[in-house]
Amino acid sequence: MSFPSLGLSKSILRAIDEKGYTTPFPIQIKAIPVILSGKDVIAAAQTGTGKTAGFTLPLLQRLAQGQPVKSNHIRALVLAPTRELAAQVGESIATYGKHLPLTFGIVYGGVKINPQMMQLRGGIDILVATPGRLLDLFRQNAVKFGQVETLVLDEADRMLDMGFIEDIKKVMSLLPRKRQNLLFSATYSNDIRTLTKNLFRNPVVIEVNPRNSAAKSIKQWAIEVDKNRKPALLSHLLRNNNWEQVLVFTRTRKGANRLVQQLAGDGISSDAIHGDKSQGARNRALADFKANTIRVLVATGIASRGLDINELAAVINFDLPQVAEDYIHSIGRTGRAGSKGVAISLVSADEVTLLSGIETLLGQTLVREVENGYIPKHSVPLTRFVKAKPKKPKKPKKPQQKTTSNAVSTKAGASHTNKRRYKK
Repeated sequence: MSFPSLGLSKSILRAIDEKGYTTPFPIQIKAIPVILSGKDVIAAAQTGTGKTAGFTLPLLQRLAQGQPVKSNHIRALVLAPTRELAAQVGESIATYGKHLPLTFGIVYGGVKINPQMMQLRGGIDILVATPGRLLDLFRQNAVKFGQVETLVLDEADRMLDMGFIEDIKKVMSLLPRKRQNLLFSATYSNDIRTLTKNLFRNPVVIEVNPRNSAAKSIKQWAIEVDKNRKPALLSHLLRNNNWEQVLVFTRTRKGANRLVQQLAGDGISSDAIHGDKSQGARNRALADFKANTIRVLVATGIASRGLDINELAAVINFDLPQVAEDYIHSIGRTGRAGSKGVAISLVSADEVTLLSGIETLLGQTLVREVENGYIPKHSVPLTRFVKAKPKKPKKPKKPQQKTTSNAVSTKAGASHTNKRRYKK
């Protein structure tokens, strides 16, 4: 399958060719023709599998054939959960739409609102926005929705996790009823089903990868270590591996700042990105990381989605995330676009419950290692997860035969135990 076979215009194909892409990803092969047909779409695929281009390419093509936009109006709205993800979507639109006579803008909180109001004054074709800032602009009459033809909910599961459900419903109630709705997500959860049940029109559901699974291109393992020795172990791993760029996740903002200071003391260049940082500081840290000015980017969960870094070698979970699903998204920053990556979790004894939750979500135990010189005094207890077998369909009742119970029993899958590998 090639991009020309998907029905895209010459202007868009030219931009794709200049980017150096020749073969579309499965999510793009399935989603692009359906979106071009005008149908509503719900698409679920793992992080790093081309979801953003999966909706930006057909969106650009449909808008290129439309009418001029009026003052303060927009023709397409893309909602994203974080500033970083909004910026990533904007980069995709700029890349693939550079040969089209379309305009776009990006709005999010944490920066002054007046320049964003000025940007919208003349009207733009595509607006990428975080929900809170979009509603702020609407209340000030800076944006109008009368011309909206398409709504895109990007990383919808993340927006729901962050508590944006009421904002999303409010925005959708303000849009024209006749519009195309597109939802892209890493997972197709029950919450998403509930959200779209009455708001989407006979959506085409596209699922490319198994739910709650990590990309096969990512090699995952855990290293047992005492909590107070995690910083030293991290420096040891960075010194003894030739990873050019490493993304490290911590649970708290203070922990991220403290880790940057500790790495600096070990001669390792790093910076932090989290919610306490200004947008300018976050942008500079990310730019320095992409430019290889710094080797390590330390981030809280705010960066587990929306960071698009080419050929990122490794992701290290300094702390295990509180929510198991966030593990999928954090390690999904590596192994993108088919490239190989490694994901290492530093696990202390007090995180065994979090580890068990992650392994249950993955449906597998993580291989464990213990680094020589960092063998923990308090080992991590072995974990067990139960993988339930799918229920068998009930057998039809035989005529004139009494049954005392119609319950269906299922047997749990075999329990799993962990084995430790010792590295010299």
